[in-house]
Order: sequence, then structure tokens, then C-alpha cells
Amino acid sequence: MERILIHTPFIKLDALLKFAGLCETGGEAKERIQAGEVLLNGQVCTQRGKKCLPGDEISLDGRSVRIAEGG
Repeated sequence: MERILIHTPFIKLDALLKFAGLCETGGEAKERIQAGEVLLNGQVCTQRGKKCLPGDEISLDGRSVRIAEGG
């Protein structure tokens, strides 16, 4: 599992997918989230603006990332 460092209190789910390289574009991230393809902590999440916090795990297409605080 890859760790993604953020330097803010949270990151929105759609932005995280693009930032982590799980989606090529924000538009693709939006579509994949709305289609129910993204898991947040093991649960389907269809809220593209969902605030993701350090410790959260996001999965898409068999790839997973965990958010870590960057300091």
C-alpha cells in the first residue's frame, strides 16, 4: 500500500484520486466516484467532496493508498 503525504488537515476524495495518480483527471475521478467504484476505508463512497483524513485508506481498481500527515 502506498502512503500519500498531505500537508493540510484533509483532502477531498476527488482531489486525492488525482493527486495519488489513481485517476488521470478530475473528471475521471468524479465519474469513478459516482459509479461507486471507489472504496473509502472499505466502504463504497459516492461523495466526491468527502473529506479524507490522515489514516484513511482509499482503494480503486485493486490499488490502495493510505493518507499520512506530512508535518
